[in-house]
Amino acid sequence: MSLRFKIGLDSTFFAVLFLLLVNFSKAAERPNVVLILADDLGYTDISPYGSEINTPSIAQLAAEGLSFTNYHTAQNCGPARAMLLTGVDSHRNGVPNIPESIPPEQMAYDHYKGVLNDKVVTISSLLQESGYHTYMTGKWHLGHTPSLLPSSRGFDRTIAMADTGADNWEQRTYLPIYDDVSWYADGLPHTLPDDFYSSRYFIDKTIEFIDSNGDSDKPFFAYIPFQAVHIPVQAPKEYSDKYAGVYDQGWSVMREKRRQAAIAAGVIPSESKIKVTPGTIDWDSMTDDQKRYDSRRMEVYAGMVEAMDFHIGRLMSYLKGVGKYENTVFIFTSDNGAASSPLLDSDGNSVLKNWFDSVGYNTDYETLGEKGSWVAIGPGNATIGNSPLLYYKFHANEGGLRVPLIMSGPGINRRGDLTNEFTFVTDLAPTILSLAGVSDHQGSFNGKGVEPIIGTNFVDYLSGDEDQIHQPNEPIGYELGGSSALFKGDYKIVINRFEQNETEWHLYNIKTDPGETTDLINDEPQLFAEMLSDYETWADENDVLPMPEGYNRGRAIFRGGFN
Repeated sequence: MSLRFKIGLDSTFFAVLFLLLVNFSKAAERPNVVLILADDLGYTDISPYGSEINTPSIAQLAAEGLSFTNYHTAQNCGPARAMLLTGVDSHRNGVPNIPESIPPEQMAYDHYKGVLNDKVVTISSLLQESGYHTYMTGKWHLGHTPSLLPSSRGFDRTIAMADTGADNWEQRTYLPIYDDVSWYADGLPHTLPDDFYSSRYFIDKTIEFIDSNGDSDKPFFAYIPFQAVHIPVQAPKEYSDKYAGVYDQGWSVMREKRRQAAIAAGVIPSESKIKVTPGTIDWDSMTDDQKRYDSRRMEVYAGMVEAMDFHIGRLMSYLKGVGKYENTVFIFTSDNGAASSPLLDSDGNSVLKNWFDSVGYNTDYETLGEKGSWVAIGPGNATIGNSPLLYYKFHANEGGLRVPLIMSGPGINRRGDLTNEFTFVTDLAPTILSLAGVSDHQGSFNGKGVEPIIGTNFVDYLSGDEDQIHQPNEPIGYELGGSSALFKGDYKIVINRFEQNETEWHLYNIKTDPGETTDLINDEPQLFAEMLSDYETWADENDVLPMPEGYNRGRAIFRGGFN
């Protein structure tokens, strides 16, 4: 062999080897994942979905990615969070309802404890095992004991509030069902700083955690479940004041403005109608003082949403500054629809007044949303948050179950686009794992059998390689607290036995009629019978327990203290 030929051969070999190494390096560069979960955020509460609330950071994520307009979750927080993190149905992961609402008759069963059981594996555990740094900052609400806290469920570093909610300004509980608020840092009791504000603090700690491993070549997974905009609704005054006068025309006008804006944005079909949620007070029947009070409540709510968005933007700016933004998958969604809490009325009165007086909360108009105040927006304002959908949190109608979902970053090739493809909360776990290049556990983890992930991995839909996520004939069942639904293709059957005292099911085409204005049960009897049979099969297979007669959610939460 001549020297010239040998040199040429070696050069070719090393060139090929170099290209292989470069390609391998690119393939091995797994993306970071930021999963952001708002609390009680309504369907049209962000600007890309038609809101008047200023959310430029979330809008940027929407412009860079794909927005889902037919995404569904649970109707309250615990089950939504459990399904989101495990991809397993709430009746099999231990959280069919929040523990505060589960009646004693059901608590006797192992799968009705309201805490994440040991038969499921979180995506954080799978990501952690595959080499990801894993962080969590915010509301947990899946268990208080050491083995149930996020530090024991796959997270390296955590700041976790373990209750249904808490004050956003200081370390204090927000309801008389708790003696103290349960804050933990890396599994140990935690004391909040004096300058605490929840949305700012969660992002501060997320940045701190990421920065602590700034020299690492490992990717990270950051789960940020905000307290915004759960009660008590609280925001810095400078944010609330931006919305002065915006809601003075009342919820009837604002609902329609949201509907029209959502149509213009392509979020809902142009023919979408709106039906007023039963029990909503006529705005024009209220006194001027009541209107003034309710307008300010909504201004504080809008301020809290914008403050959350601002701090999300801080995280985005930080990641850009350290060169990690382009390789980060962002997922933004909500645990359920807007909340209608009746605990505070339009006159500033509350059934909790005696407790407020004893612990130092006030509901004064002049300081609404500021430190020491307690705010809930009420049912009328909640219909703005969920417009054009029917009902709100705790109901299995679209206002309780349908929320925004935005995904952007590596693997999401559809940019600035919207889709009305049906998706369910259990679909996110397998999709996140696939985007991260991590294998599904297939029902076995560390040599132990566990509940398999039931959600659909839709990573090929995100890349544009597939044009649907679920098959049209695939039934997806759901139940929480006696409210039941089954989705199949474009259709949904639903009944709210205790929240609305319903005795009959309803059938809707939720793709063309997201507002659930036209009941098709008499027009499509065969389809209804088929879907009802699907629901009964699903309920039997998942051991869904019946609710006891006379169940009342409010009474269950307060154990008879308040209705």
